[in-house]
Amino acid sequence: MKKIKESVNVKIIYHFYHHVVKAELKKRDFPKDVVRKIDEEHHKIIQRAKDIGNSRLLSSYIMGSYFIAMNRSTGKSAEENYEMFRDGLYASKLFHKVMGEANSYLDPKKMAGRLQWSKESYEYDLGYDYHECGICKLCKDEGCPQLAVYLCQMDYVLADIMHMKLVRTKTIAEGDSYCDFRYSKYK
Repeated sequence: MKKIKESVNVKIIYHFYHHVVKAELKKRDFPKDVVRKIDEEHHKIIQRAKDIGNSRLLSSYIMGSYFIAMNRSTGKSAEENYEMFRDGLYASKLFHKVMGEANSYLDPKKMAGRLQWSKESYEYDLGYDYHECGICKLCKDEGCPQLAVYLCQMDYVLADIMHMKLVRTKTIAEGDSYCDFRYSKYK
């Protein structure tokens, strides 16, 4: 299987997450060498990672590899690392701007593509199911499948940042055959 390349997109996404976490580590008085350790570990993971191609989920995949690197480098629990990552994303004005809001995510111009993998319903604005998860595969390949559930929690953070509600009843990370995503605008 091909390895993932450290393309320009991979590097940009990595630096984005690294900037967010670095600010949180500084707030929490971590030694500077922890930032270097995360950086080094992330690059090792990317070198081993399987190619996911031109996936629209590259950002999630890089978030997963970064979270694994954090867990191997900070000396903190997965829960504490999740909280640092989450708090960093919430605090980042740039992240909020990049993510946009519900109206941009549900923009009619973008909906045609999203509706191809959406379930129609009157109970939510957009719903879809994933039957494979690159993050779960990456975590399994890296010997840390238990970390995937924390990355699943990040989906709620991202939805909240976009002023949307996410309802999910199943995740691959918790042993289900698929992940269901049901998004609605805050009312």
